[in-house]
Amino acid sequence: MDLENVDTEKWIELAVDYGLKIIGAILIWIIGSWVIKKLLKATGSIMSKRSYDISLQKFLMNLLGWALKIILIIVVLGTVGVETTSFAAILAAAGLAIGMALQGSLGNFAGGVLIMIFKPFKIGDLIEAQGEIGVVKEIEIFTTKLTGLSNKEIIIPNGSLSNGNIVNYTTEGTRRVDLVFGVGYDSDIKKTKEVIMNVLTSHPKVLKDPAPTVNLMELADSSINFATRPWCKTEDYWTVYFEITENVKEALDAAGIEIPYPHQVEIHKEG
Repeated sequence: MDLENVDTEKWIELAVDYGLKIIGAILIWIIGSWVIKKLLKATGSIMSKRSYDISLQKFLMNLLGWALKIILIIVVLGTVGVETTSFAAILAAAGLAIGMALQGSLGNFAGGVLIMIFKPFKIGDLIEAQGEIGVVKEIEIFTTKLTGLSNKEIIIPNGSLSNGNIVNYTTEGTRRVDLVFGVGYDSDIKKTKEVIMNVLTSHPKVLKDPAPTVNLMELADSSINFATRPWCKTEDYWTVYFEITENVKEALDAAGIEIPYPHQVEIHKEG
């Protein structure tokens, strides 16, 4: 028996076997990379058509790209004969450990993704959420930044923001200003309503449609209270609020209609 020929044949057989595996792995890598590129391109096109936020697009594209590349690497290693079961288990265990360590951050990340996909608000909107009111300045993956009414910066985690109630004052484009004015019980109701309504209809920033309303709301302990409801554009809310309040006070004074206020009476008893 020629041992040298046997060894040569074994080496040739091994070389052919591993050579074919390597060639197959190279082909899988080339084809897989091409498929990943096409998938990423198609995903990017879909996100652009649906107007996803740019920062969200970049983040999701990078995340998807890395995930697909890791899967491709595992497939290539398995093709050349490398045991990938333990490798996949290590990756799963590492992912679980990272997920447990970053549980809060992942919740904020998921909230940021939901906000960017469903868009309950956008940059420039005036919103109320988590006990805060402000204009949306920036929407990030983990947090959303607002500019408060006193020009303070408010940072809200996206996890709590996406799971709580959000009031968007900008979406509809108009807002109703809710005001209450109280007058004395000896005041004429129709005249009072007419005076207040004249103030509303004469203000340039009060909308004609929807029409403003003035209604008797309550017979309080010391006053008759009128619910006054003018409508305005969202950006004019505070202007209308303050100017209507001032103008109604002046109009009621000019009409001789008293606005009641607490009185203190002192009684002195001679001893």
